[in-house]
Amino acid sequence: HVQLVESGGGLVQPGGSLRLSCAASGSFFSINAMGWYRQAPGKERELVAYITSSGRTNYADDVKGRFTISRDNAKNTVYLQMNSLKPEDTAVYYCNTYPQAFLSWGQGTQVTVSS
Repeated sequence: HVQLVESGGGLVQPGGSLRLSCAASGSFFSINAMGWYRQAPGKERELVAYITSSGRTNYADDVKGRFTISRDNAKNTVYLQMNSLKPEDTAVYYCNTYPQAFLSWGQGTQVTVSS
């Protein structure tokens, strides 16, 4: 049974930074592209960024230049470094496979950007 465990969220002021982590169990990790997704209150879940098994990355337009996705295959972990945070980044952040999120969603980690 594959599990995804997200961590690293919190309350931060606008302009601040956070680093999210997603630990995954299972041998599938190194061969799959992984994505970070987020869901704000009252909105649909959306893709924030993804990273392929070879390390190629892509970002949503509204986080480009501020967020950085990375992965450590030896640790089965994917990271999201978030800088210059804005109130509109407030959401629950999740990781899952990309392009199809075929794993059960984890509990996510709450990111709140507020002064």
